Amino acid sequence: MMKDRTHDEAMAEVYREDPAYAMQLLNSILEDGDQGELLIALRQMAKAFGGVPAVAAQSHLNPTQLYRTLSPEGNPALSSFSAILKAMGMRLSVQFMHPPGGVA
Repeated sequence: MMKDRTHDEAMAEVYREDPAYAMQLLNSILEDGDQGELLIALRQMAKAFGGVPAVAAQSHLNPTQLYRTLSPEGNPALSSFSAILKAMGMRLSVQFMHPPGGVA
């Protein structure tokens, strides 16, 4: 008999098994600009990457603060967001939305 798993636990397993998918998902969410969706994905990914305490330690953030940052009402500072991504082996980058100078 299969143990019931939460959606977060199921997604954490997907991210653990396919980190490239996790990265693509974050990029897609960042393009859409949905902060609520971003925080949900980061919470699930924190679970995948050892849990909030482990991610907090690697990102040099207080675990309580990290829980707050990743809560539905959270509003992570850029420095925190970068540190969280770094703890998961990812980083922020900047890309052109359109070719520079309008040349295709």
